Amino acid sequence: MESNQVDRDTAVAQLASLQADRAALADRAMQPWWYDALLGGCVFLLLGAQAFDHPVATVAGVLLGAGGLGWLVSTYRRLTGTSVSGFRRGPTRKAIAVWLVLYVLVVVPAFVLHLGYDQHWAMAVAGAVLGLSIALISRWWSRIYVAELRGEL
Repeated sequence: MESNQVDRDTAVAQLASLQADRAALADRAMQPWWYDALLGGCVFLLLGAQAFDHPVATVAGVLLGAGGLGWLVSTYRRLTGTSVSGFRRGPTRKAIAVWLVLYVLVVVPAFVLHLGYDQHWAMAVAGAVLGLSIALISRWWSRIYVAELRGEL
């Protein structure tokens, strides 16, 4: 009987420790507001750079956007001590699903206008719409993730 109580006490203590760790991670997991703004800027650069008529400007915009995304990932890892896939399973999936549907609905017509009708401005508009969208969806995704860590979902 005594051994059973020790095991139960140990399990309760370990569970409390795990819950404290999740709460601490939740406190660190929400990125600062500027992260979302820069994420939106990087997406704008990646897509909007297609609007340039000059290949060097297009490549420069894409490289700058991709480099910015890499910097954001490393900064998030440094600030939080963790890295979380946006495509992970769980309640955050609905935010990613909204993003992917919106991305297709905006990019496909923009590419048709850009490539089929020589309307280069369409990619800049798509970049602006999707840059703003990813900034908002990133914040929404993070709030869902933090609520999940806190056991609120």
